[in-house]
Amino acid sequence: MIGALSRAFDRFRGSGDAAVTIPSMDGAFRPNHKLDTASAVLEIAAPDNIGYDGRRILFTSDSALFELKLSTDPAAERIAEYEHPLASLDVHPGGAIALGLASGGITLRGGDHDGRRLDTVEGRPILCPTAVRFIDAGTLLVCLGSQRNDPTQWTRDLLDGNSSGSVWRLDIKSGKGTCLADRLAWPNGVIVPAQGRVVIAEAWRHQLIELAGGRGRPLLSDIPGYPARIAPATNGYLLAIFAPRSQLVEFVLREPRFRQRMMREVDPRFWVAPSLHHALDYREPLQSGAIKQLGELKPWAPSRSYGLIAGLDYGFDPIISFHSRADGKRHGITSCIEADGRILATSKGGNLILGVEPAREEGPVP
Repeated sequence: MIGALSRAFDRFRGSGDAAVTIPSMDGAFRPNHKLDTASAVLEIAAPDNIGYDGRRILFTSDSALFELKLSTDPAAERIAEYEHPLASLDVHPGGAIALGLASGGITLRGGDHDGRRLDTVEGRPILCPTAVRFIDAGTLLVCLGSQRNDPTQWTRDLLDGNSSGSVWRLDIKSGKGTCLADRLAWPNGVIVPAQGRVVIAEAWRHQLIELAGGRGRPLLSDIPGYPARIAPATNGYLLAIFAPRSQLVEFVLREPRFRQRMMREVDPRFWVAPSLHHALDYREPLQSGAIKQLGELKPWAPSRSYGLIAGLDYGFDPIISFHSRADGKRHGITSCIEADGRILATSKGGNLILGVEPAREEGPVP
């Protein structure tokens, strides 16, 4: 009862969850050009997931699984092709690969469960596997982003205000699962920092949460974008942030009549919603101050898309960040890893795999 009254009061005042304010990019999130100046390791259409087992670097592009060969002339070796786009990926040091399919289900490749296919967990269809993570060779953590939309419909899920996601611990051999959390708003990344701990990136609530007893304890709140996959790093963790938040989108999320009419009548490409790529069409909506001056987009202007990686310490507090700003094109960072002495990141909107030198310093942009 108190919670309902508090939410009604917030809507009346425009405060709390009803506020359209967004956090400024300052402190550890202060903008720079580190992604724009990073090396382009490989150019390939819409790379989405990247994983590392200590020996091989694997990534996905649409419905294909590739191994990234790093050398003086990096190349991608196609390992497998599937009928549907690949939505998530994890690799185990023992050689097993877990792949979430955008059409639903999880398939295993290599290891003790080669060829195993999982389509349901405890009677619930595995509809939207946004992230997978091996706990051990026989156990998976699975993030189901939504029970209503598949991974390609993420903008619809955001605009509909859905919170039908869940996280499961899944025994690969038996197919039995345990629900660790439900009613989540697009869980989109998962990591196990220590035995018994599970940390989730909850995209639509812009936060990292630790799951315990079926409930989430916030570790990092009010992120200035929508978080995606989390990966271990030398001094903590790496967090991919696939799109920025903006006041205009926050406002539209709080206007149901406008939003529903827009979704009925307007091509989804032109919805007032975040995007993975920089503007490609003049019909795309202006995001507040994202305008051009003398033919050039203002680099400090809000944008539908952005490139952002956050470096977190072991307490999941941000300590450094890597940016491709509104006037850049290396946007839509959906996953990243630390390998070969640098950060490798998939820019799905920029059609690139980037190599970022972690020790390289570049002064913040005023």
